[in-house]
Amino acid sequence: MIEKVFMCRSLHRLSKSATLPWSFILWQNPLLHFSSSASSHGQSQLQNQEQGCSSSSYSVGSPARVQKLIASQSDPLLAKEIFEFASRQQNFCPSYASFQILILKLARAKQFTLVDDVIIRLKSSCYSITPSLFSNLLKIYADANVPDKALKTFHTMLEFNCKPSAKHLNRILEALVSHRNYIRPAFDLFKNAHRHGVLPNTKSYNILMRAFCLNGDLCIAYSLFNRMFKRDLFPDVESYRILMQGLCRKSQVNTAVDLLEDMLNKGFVPDALSYTTLLNALCRKKKLREAYKLLCRMKVKGCNPDIVHYNTVMLGFCREGRAADACKILEDMPSNGCMPNLVSYRTLVGGLCDQGMHDEAKTYVEEMVSKGFSPHVSVSHGLIKGFCNVGKIEEACGVVELLLKNGEAPHSDTWLIILDMICDDNDKVRTQNALQDILKIEITRHTRIVDAAAYLEGYVIGKIRDKSRRQ
Repeated sequence: MIEKVFMCRSLHRLSKSATLPWSFILWQNPLLHFSSSASSHGQSQLQNQEQGCSSSSYSVGSPARVQKLIASQSDPLLAKEIFEFASRQQNFCPSYASFQILILKLARAKQFTLVDDVIIRLKSSCYSITPSLFSNLLKIYADANVPDKALKTFHTMLEFNCKPSAKHLNRILEALVSHRNYIRPAFDLFKNAHRHGVLPNTKSYNILMRAFCLNGDLCIAYSLFNRMFKRDLFPDVESYRILMQGLCRKSQVNTAVDLLEDMLNKGFVPDALSYTTLLNALCRKKKLREAYKLLCRMKVKGCNPDIVHYNTVMLGFCREGRAADACKILEDMPSNGCMPNLVSYRTLVGGLCDQGMHDEAKTYVEEMVSKGFSPHVSVSHGLIKGFCNVGKIEEACGVVELLLKNGEAPHSDTWLIILDMICDDNDKVRTQNALQDILKIEITRHTRIVDAAAYLEGYVIGKIRDKSRRQ
């Protein structure tokens, strides 16, 4: 058996290594039987077996047996040793599956030089190579970030008379364009592929278009887009979206909108990401009217607006001081089958506070809390601070009360603002009522106000002493 022959020649050498104890060798190779009396006795047994192997002729077994043994090895280098040993035996020819298993084992272990050696040996064999071997290699090379190996694989396939398919070409292009220095080699391969009988498809064009858009070469991306029609290919939704994203990055929003119209006129239905790209670009360009019109057209054109689209437009209106219009958008969402989420309320409340519309903001805070959403610290702080700035202490305390009821506590900076207003207020009855309303709230172990209790107590005592000195 090949296991005994291989172990006779190699395991005694491996056993001398300090990193490979006898227990490991025995566990890996159950065909070797040693007595449990002493390791020295086991070593002598191994030496006797080694001498027996050198003086006798053994069969390495069938190619299927060798293939199974190679596949069972977790160490790719040991698998290669088994392969090499079996290949040196007379009248033995490794199976194609053995070659393929070994090549992929070595590639996954990033032993790329050894991979090339085994491929050269495979080339000299009588086997016809299946495209699946190169497909797996290309995936491994892409994951390992070795674009030069991926590029070389294309030419290796030609040497094996294995015609690459468009799928192989696309995998190679994806591996190349993920590295900026390999965009030009990818373009050269793309242009010359037809000479080898490989015809790029729409995905091939999309890969290069995206790469050139991200690289800032929008003109080349546009030329590739137009070249598709000359090659009897048709762009898809992704092709249009890639160009729209490239145009928006260059602040050419009007051209991107024109491209959307061209897309619709040709019968394409833009996907959600295409609309998100345009809505975000329009809002950043302060074209809020156009953004809102596009949002309304989406459903008519076959794409229902989702929460991302609504939140994008709401944020655009709030940034430009038009929180009232953002309120209308939020109110229209349920009728269009989309419910506001936490981001929707936070965006709206923040925009209302920025415009001094604190009463409206408080209404939406109450609404979001009733729906189980937790206001962000910045939102509650802005609202309470806004009320304090205009002297509405009762309203500020009402927000604090609402937060405490829901197990939330304002930030320490928020407490400083509201306590400062309470302690400096000359209306004693008003101050007492405000404090009593806050203290009525049951403080549980989940309420984070407990963490700030000592600090706040010291602050209040200091304020009272300063006030008594002034009196």
